[in-house]
Amino acid sequence: MSDAIQKQQQIDQGVMDTLKERDHSVLAQQVNPLTCTHNDIIELLAQYMALSEQDNDDLFDHWFDNLTKEQHTLLKVFEVYRGQYEHQN
Repeated sequence: MSDAIQKQQQIDQGVMDTLKERDHSVLAQQVNPLTCTHNDIIELLAQYMALSEQDNDDLFDHWFDNLTKEQHTLLKVFEVYRGQYEHQN
């Protein structure tokens, strides 16, 4: 198994473990050092929500594919948090 596949599986397992534990400390370690402003985060989430609600998959895919690594990290953490809050009840 390649190192890249192993690393991705470790990341995926880490996300699943975090979802089960509801411990945000690991996720906070990923996002706290990022060099983005609050406005950057709000703008990214607004774009994400607006584009994901549209029926234009090509537009969303193009937008998503052109995000930076930091933006991808923010969206992944957002989705983990959102999943946790949606399944609390």
